[in-house]
Amino acid sequence: MVPGISHRYSMVKRYGRIIDVLVSNGFGYFVDKMGLWSMGSVRSRVKDRFGREQETDTRPERARKVLEELGPTYVKFGQLLSMREDLIPLKYAQEFTKLQNDVPPFPFEDVKAVLKTELGRDIPEIFSDFDEKPVAAASIGQVHKARLHSGDDVVVKIQRPGIRRIIEADLDIMYSLAGFAQQHIEEIKLYNPVAVVDELSRSIHSEMDYTQEARNIEHFLTNFENDPVIVIPRVYNDYSSDRILTLEYIEGIKCNKFEKLANKNLDRNKLATDVSEAFMKQVFEHGFFHADLHSGNIFALEDGRIALLDFGMAGHLSEDMRGLLIDALIAITNGDSTQYIEVMRDLGVADEKLDVRSFKSDYDHFLFKYYGRTLDEVDATEVSSEMLSLLRKHQIQVPPNVALLFKGVMTVSGFAMQMVPDFNVTEIAEPYARKFMKKRFSPRNIAKNSSKNLWYVSRLLSRAPLQLSHILEVAEKGYLNLKFEHEGTDRLLSEISVASNRLAFSLIISAIIVGSSLVIQTGMEPQVWGVPLFGLLGFLAAGIFGMGLIIYIIRTGSL
Repeated sequence: MVPGISHRYSMVKRYGRIIDVLVSNGFGYFVDKMGLWSMGSVRSRVKDRFGREQETDTRPERARKVLEELGPTYVKFGQLLSMREDLIPLKYAQEFTKLQNDVPPFPFEDVKAVLKTELGRDIPEIFSDFDEKPVAAASIGQVHKARLHSGDDVVVKIQRPGIRRIIEADLDIMYSLAGFAQQHIEEIKLYNPVAVVDELSRSIHSEMDYTQEARNIEHFLTNFENDPVIVIPRVYNDYSSDRILTLEYIEGIKCNKFEKLANKNLDRNKLATDVSEAFMKQVFEHGFFHADLHSGNIFALEDGRIALLDFGMAGHLSEDMRGLLIDALIAITNGDSTQYIEVMRDLGVADEKLDVRSFKSDYDHFLFKYYGRTLDEVDATEVSSEMLSLLRKHQIQVPPNVALLFKGVMTVSGFAMQMVPDFNVTEIAEPYARKFMKKRFSPRNIAKNSSKNLWYVSRLLSRAPLQLSHILEVAEKGYLNLKFEHEGTDRLLSEISVASNRLAFSLIISAIIVGSSLVIQTGMEPQVWGVPLFGLLGFLAAGIFGMGLIIYIIRTGSL
């Protein structure tokens, strides 16, 4: 089969699979809203109309099942949405945190083939020992324990064969669906679904590129080089590639194994404090943070130190961004809604479409709960969740790195409270925030920022006369144009076009029927069973065209 035709066939087949899964989980109305029935199977449509069972699961639960059934790309999409409470309702975000990444491991023969392709050598040439059974398997890759000829114990992360092709095909479909939804569904347009798929694409491509994770680890190694508590595994670059990642093996206890921690006399309160302080250092001092510090990614060592693992999800915050986030926190604790809105504008998340009066009313109600409290009296998880719900209500989308920070805060807070139920991460954050503020408002920093701002102002003033002159010159010549854009008319035009085509087709069928009737009345030769042949052929053609039109109308759901 020609490659282009093969690709289109597989895409159509995948669309059919998506529609079947949506319908079987009770989301046929969404398929109808998107106008996708023509790409689904007849079985899906029949099941949606007549064969639906009584649904016992909630809508968020059914949405999670849809993502799990559709495979790794959609699971990753759900995991991304789980930390975007500014985009989806809290119930969906909470349900999507349950999405499982565990899948059956791929065969050891494939492991050997990937290692040979990526590193150019067979396993015995690199490793003196290699465990054929993986210690963990996920949708994108799996991990094996091994030993180098040098005697170093390592773990080898190997990417699943063919996963990139599957993910690229799924991303193509998601872009297509997001673009269609953004163009035709008004209530979805506000959330810019294409931008959300862009974010997913960046995230999943970064996760598939193991060289990026290796760079993240090197960055963390540098930042915690002299830290007496935090341990970061070393990368073996000679045995790594974009599909292979070889890391130092660290022997430790997962922090959710409470009985083992107790047997080794490891203090859970100290573990919660050390991990929280490490996270605050990353945010306020390094500007580079691990966004997925749950108990599975944290090992307690027998000597009391802590090892951090799995660095595929990391975020970066510039010093200016950190300053704005501190300003937002100060605005919350001071009850200053005007200051908070200005911070939102500086972050680029509040535009001219924001209903400031309505937002301030809701925001003032939110602030009433926290006004007058000190930073160490505020529950970071609670504030983050409520703030994201407020932003979602007013269609305010936060930048991806800030959303990742919210995810990191809530994850590390969840870990700390898992270790010690009444633990408050904000108490740990308070001294780091104050230290950052002190540095920010130091005379040296103020002088530095003033000098930088002065340069910007002088540059603006020097360029303004020339730019103004150009604008006036263009206006004087009559070349200054204003562009007006009509919104919301595309779907109407499309529906008018479809209706016009159906009407024209119906008129053609009617004309064939009338013409065939006239031919039959003439009694012209040749005849079949005493009826003119051309008249019969005309009725047959009209019948076929008519049935085709009816089937098309039924399949598209527009009776």
